[in-house]
Amino acid sequence: MEYLGRSWTWAQWNDRVRRAAGALADLGVARGDVVAFLDKNHPAGVEVSLGAGLLGAATAIVNFRLAGDELDYVINDSGAQVLVVGTELMPQIEKIRPLLTGVRAVIEVTPSGEDDEYEALLEKATPLGRQPGTSPEDTYLVLYSSGTTGRPKGVMLSHANLVAHTVYSHDGWEFEPGDKSMVAMPLFHVGGSSYVLFGLHDGIGTVMTRDPDGASLAGAILAGANRTFLVPAVLAQVLQSGPDAVALFSRLRTYTYGAAPMPAPLLRAAMEAWPETDFMQVYGLTEVSGVATHLLPEEHRDADHPERLVSAGRAIPGVEIRIVDAATLSDVPEGEHGEIWLKTPQLMKGYLNKPDATAEVITPDGWFRTGDIGRLDDGGFLFVEDRLKDMIISGGENIYSPEVERVLAEHPAVMEVAIIGVPDDQWGEAVKAVVSLKPGTSATPEELIAYCREHLAHYKCPKSVDILELLPRNPTGKILKRELRAPYWADRDRAV
Repeated sequence: MEYLGRSWTWAQWNDRVRRAAGALADLGVARGDVVAFLDKNHPAGVEVSLGAGLLGAATAIVNFRLAGDELDYVINDSGAQVLVVGTELMPQIEKIRPLLTGVRAVIEVTPSGEDDEYEALLEKATPLGRQPGTSPEDTYLVLYSSGTTGRPKGVMLSHANLVAHTVYSHDGWEFEPGDKSMVAMPLFHVGGSSYVLFGLHDGIGTVMTRDPDGASLAGAILAGANRTFLVPAVLAQVLQSGPDAVALFSRLRTYTYGAAPMPAPLLRAAMEAWPETDFMQVYGLTEVSGVATHLLPEEHRDADHPERLVSAGRAIPGVEIRIVDAATLSDVPEGEHGEIWLKTPQLMKGYLNKPDATAEVITPDGWFRTGDIGRLDDGGFLFVEDRLKDMIISGGENIYSPEVERVLAEHPAVMEVAIIGVPDDQWGEAVKAVVSLKPGTSATPEELIAYCREHLAHYKCPKSVDILELLPRNPTGKILKRELRAPYWADRDRAV
């Protein structure tokens, strides 16, 4: 493990994990308890998770971008008894400390490890191994959903869930001696917390960045990192940063992307810029520990099926897929749209303290209702079309926003696009495009609407266009359509 100039051998890191277990035990943590970790990316987050796991305790990794009242909610909801907090975030915790009535101890951790309360606890702790009575079904992580609708829910993932994910989602990686994995996605996101386990499973080095900014990513690559998972927005930033950045990122052997759609023009530009890089797309959810399907490198460059480049690929081993009519709960014919259902040993134990919410998404026979709309082609490739709640119904016609977004993304002036439904007194909903433009370009709403009409049935095309400097995103890179829709539905009794 390498981090901000520090590094640890496997033996050293094993000792640190066991000391973390000992330190937590000294603080009274036992099986069934919860520890919370709040900081930017830091190896201590992984050490605490693994150490707590040896005791049969879970770790809630908290989004460090949350505001005070959100932190209060998540930490209290998790039931955390011990809270490990990064120095930068201590002022926020101090403001809400009286509200954290279940937290017995707050431990401060610094990026450098100097004058560090966490390091002092490790130093004096007695190393512990796996404790008697622990089980693979014990909760290992509690990760909170992104919160794009209402309060976030704590997703309980067991040791067995994460082990299954690590093994089943491994296709396409083929790590080799000398490889290094770059962990840049935040650990509070399943793309960080599950991906970091790949390096541990394969015994290869890991370079962890504290932030996913350009300088940190470049530093990790210069340190030898050649495999990574990132959101598409990062790829766009690299391609716009000039030839030196493009040349540096060509050192990556594997670039896996997910958590948000990749516009086809951006993907084609990246594949052209890095012909020797293996691109892999993944689709999944926190509730299934991360990856459920993947589009493998050879499938990205399959000249016989270019249409599959915009698919999410096929199910990974251990995952079953159904496409179901959300109203009748019957499977739809091949090629037709429906809700994506998944069955897998990676499926969460449930939402923490929310049995009713769990029952809404997990059927009695173990299928997970994703809330995503998609279809399967004749080769088993999954095309994710929309969120069920984001589908636009205009004049009785179902309109799937990714279809419109993919067309508008091809316009030479468009950098980002989101399609939303807004109120329409005649049709119920009307299609609106919200776009940001590439630097140095221009386009009018009328031009963008006309462009869509050249490629789509008119009822699918935007009736209006808003042009913004930047589209709002959550910390994992997803465009916040709820935020874009809110002003238009504010005086209505429904949100779609």
